[in-house]
Amino acid sequence: MSRGPWPRRDARGTDRTLVPVQELHDAPLAPLTTFRLGGPAARLVTATTDAEVVAAVRAADGWGSPRTESGGGTPLLVIGGGSNLVIGDQGFDGTALRIATTGFALDGTTLELAAGENWSDAVARTVEAGLAGIECLAGIPGSAGATPIQNVGAYGQEVCDTITEVVAYDRTSGETVTLSAAECAFTYRGSLFKQQPERYVVLRVRFALEDAGGLSAPIKYPETARALGVEAGDRVPAATARETVLRLRAGKGMVLDPADHDTWSAGSFFHNPILTDEAYAAFLARVQDRLGPDTAPPAYPAGDGRTKTSAAWLIDKAGFTKGYGTGPARISTKHTLALTNRGEATTEDLLALAREVVAGVHAAFGVTLVNEPVTVGVSL
Repeated sequence: MSRGPWPRRDARGTDRTLVPVQELHDAPLAPLTTFRLGGPAARLVTATTDAEVVAAVRAADGWGSPRTESGGGTPLLVIGGGSNLVIGDQGFDGTALRIATTGFALDGTTLELAAGENWSDAVARTVEAGLAGIECLAGIPGSAGATPIQNVGAYGQEVCDTITEVVAYDRTSGETVTLSAAECAFTYRGSLFKQQPERYVVLRVRFALEDAGGLSAPIKYPETARALGVEAGDRVPAATARETVLRLRAGKGMVLDPADHDTWSAGSFFHNPILTDEAYAAFLARVQDRLGPDTAPPAYPAGDGRTKTSAAWLIDKAGFTKGYGTGPARISTKHTLALTNRGEATTEDLLALAREVVAGVHAAFGVTLVNEPVTVGVSL
């Protein structure tokens, strides 16, 4: 882990880092999330440069002012694209920091993105440049800075496949640091940043892409291969792979559309469960007892004697089909894994639906679903 420069100081040690360009009080947060849910923030700061991000975080953490042994400062909520957030109806009593930094730098096959860059747009630009590695991550909403936190993945690709470094502000040391991919400790939909959510604020993400003459990376995901009419391991034009993924996502309501309430969601609301051999055997027995001895649930090797199964399949087979619900929060009409705001929902409406699904799946199959979105001021 290498360390970057401290914020700028004058001869007296006063922090001279640029101050945030925009600050609002009692500011609505719902418009900053794809769910369009949640109460206001006591204070909302929008930062458009790395220096402004660092300055806002340091101010919230109380750097430069007397601090208590517990660290002092005020609560901080970092918001990028808002595509993975569930904010309580009461809002956030602290500083919400909206990262709106920009920066797309491509040098050969090396890509650096500022945390605030729109992820889907960045993917499109790499495909236009003829590069492979993230084309199957097209259409995923949110910002580039969120991708390493969640180790975003879809259709056979994960960002950990191509990330080389992450530049972040370390709130513990008060320094900007550069973490290698190994130091990021990527796991399935997880990372060091998710393990220590109060420590790091991502500033920049660096990737190593591939020049395959305009072709994609080898197609891994069976659904993608079928849609493309190729075999797993084949390559296709990167633009074709991207367009196909966008069609698949749109068919599931996973491409943002303000007019389509099926996209007023956080995408996949639950992780695909990963079970030990013992837990999978018990799960399979429950499946066959409920659905018949010839029923085989989706199963994918997950390493270390573990098996991954499908949360969407579990939800559907537990009786929560597409469009389930009668209130303002319902399951998407296009995909059982997405919980949606039909336009008038509150966060409590959403959580009530999520809890019903979790309880129903556990009662049916003995598996406890875990939410993907980050919850703020609430929990399942």
